[in-house]
Amino acid sequence: MNPAQKPLQQITERIRTRSAPTREAYLQRLDQLAGRSRSADRFSPANVAHAFAGLPQQDKVRIVVERATNLGVVTAYNDMLSAHQPYEQFPPVLRDEARRHAATVQVAGGVPAMCDGVTQGLPGMELSLFSRDTIAMATAVALSHDVFDATLLLGICDKIVPGLLIGALHFPHLPCVFVPGGPMSSGLSNSEKARVREQAALGQVGRAELLEAEQKAYHGPGTCTFYGTANSNQMLLEAMGLHVPGAAFVHPHADLRDQLTREAVRTALRITKDKRYAPVGRVVDERAIVNAMVALLATGGSTNHLIHWVAVARAAGIVIDWTDFAELSAIVPLLARVYPNGSADVNHFQAAGGPGFVIRELLDAGLMHEDVLTIDERGLRAYTQVPELQDRRLVWRDLPAEPVDDGIVRSARAPFSATGGLKLLTGNLGRSVIKVSAVPEDRHVIEAPARVFDDQDSLLRAFKAGELECDFVAVVRFQGPSANGMPELHKLTPPLAALQGKGYRVALVTDGRMSGASGKVPAAIHVSPEVLKGGPLGKVRDGDILRLDAVSGRLDAVVDEATWQAREVVALPPSLAEINNHGMGRELFAGMRRNVTSAEEGACTWL
Repeated sequence: MNPAQKPLQQITERIRTRSAPTREAYLQRLDQLAGRSRSADRFSPANVAHAFAGLPQQDKVRIVVERATNLGVVTAYNDMLSAHQPYEQFPPVLRDEARRHAATVQVAGGVPAMCDGVTQGLPGMELSLFSRDTIAMATAVALSHDVFDATLLLGICDKIVPGLLIGALHFPHLPCVFVPGGPMSSGLSNSEKARVREQAALGQVGRAELLEAEQKAYHGPGTCTFYGTANSNQMLLEAMGLHVPGAAFVHPHADLRDQLTREAVRTALRITKDKRYAPVGRVVDERAIVNAMVALLATGGSTNHLIHWVAVARAAGIVIDWTDFAELSAIVPLLARVYPNGSADVNHFQAAGGPGFVIRELLDAGLMHEDVLTIDERGLRAYTQVPELQDRRLVWRDLPAEPVDDGIVRSARAPFSATGGLKLLTGNLGRSVIKVSAVPEDRHVIEAPARVFDDQDSLLRAFKAGELECDFVAVVRFQGPSANGMPELHKLTPPLAALQGKGYRVALVTDGRMSGASGKVPAAIHVSPEVLKGGPLGKVRDGDILRLDAVSGRLDAVVDEATWQAREVVALPPSLAEINNHGMGRELFAGMRRNVTSAEEGACTWL
């Protein structure tokens, strides 16, 4: 037995015990909903007529008379997200495949989906985190028509997948299949893109050169090719058994993608109440949540999921926290290096074995729960294979026993690291997390004077003025969910990376987020409690010595205890409060800022 198997079971059992009251109540609601008769039978004639008025007559007959399965589609299609642009053509394909099997499809509703790449560093980014719960609510509105036997969820990117899943989990009796669209083809390498960004931050290249590099990197339909939140979403859905196996990273315009999309319909039809019933509330249990956490850690995935998957779990009545993540990280080996944790992009990752290789290695090492319910009748082992076409027929094949490219993926016997890429930090500054999988080992401990900023633009101005040519720890406060919606601070990566490249010992400490693109600069993020809620990070003053120690898991202000206890937490400047509360639609999210839970509690606005 792998020595890590016992702690895996212990952590899972602890989560199960902690969650027992809320999970039991959740499953009772599931059973009550599942026990009802078909909507077309229990609805009034007027309800039924309205529900299906827009369908062709043949489909009306199928649903009402022939009692056909009716699939509801919730789509995040728009043209703003390259990853979601291909979804424009999906509904006709889904309808066609359903009709081939005497079933019907209705697009139940659309959900908003914003591109963080567009809003990064801009006011719109302050709506980003809360867009997740907005998407969850929009999903609930779509499914509240209550006429569906299963649902197909069309979404890929950062907040969209967690939002869709949270919404679907509030309809626990419905089987649920996620339908991905796939990544764009490889363009300018992520490492070259990062190099040009750092050059631009130093003034070595101009706007024209930077724009040319960015457009070569982000150049067509499909998901961005770095391993950020969007692609981490896809990895986690595979690990939870909510995709057609191997569907995550197939190009949008490949023939294989069309067949995988059609297979999503066939899968949904096989898991309805009258077949092999696999409602989403049963698929997403404690073991599935742990499997997702393990997959995230084994691949060095997005730090955003320390917020999002806490919220996903809560939607299913399951309670997890950062201690669970940290203890899993201590036993889960790092099996993949994909940018920003390596030079490969997700297309290279897929070619090297992708999710299937990682899941197989984790299962064989006893580091994932195999005895779980998935949407595929073959169980989680199905997700260790890769799909391909043979005579236009969809089949799955086994992967090679050894890595195709051990610079991208490795076996559990010879990992990149014996532990995952995540550490929990605790100390007199609060609780925080750091992603260390891409941070050089000689930067895992930083002790330096603090430079305190109330927003990221202030840090950028100081950098451009040449005021940061030294060792320092940047404290960027008032960036938590209650203060301004907890925007990603990825705009700070190029200047801090440039300073680190010059040899300075620098780090970032913030109650904000750094996203799935957290890279080589040590960053203690999600500091909780946030400063606006009285968090001790608000006691830090310019010049205080801060120590970020990712080895021992500490985050401290090295300040005399009496002095520290006597200090007040700084108040939010009125001018900043005015900015945070107005413009670019921020007024509409005031209630969410007031009601949101802490980052460690999932930044939920609905609890």
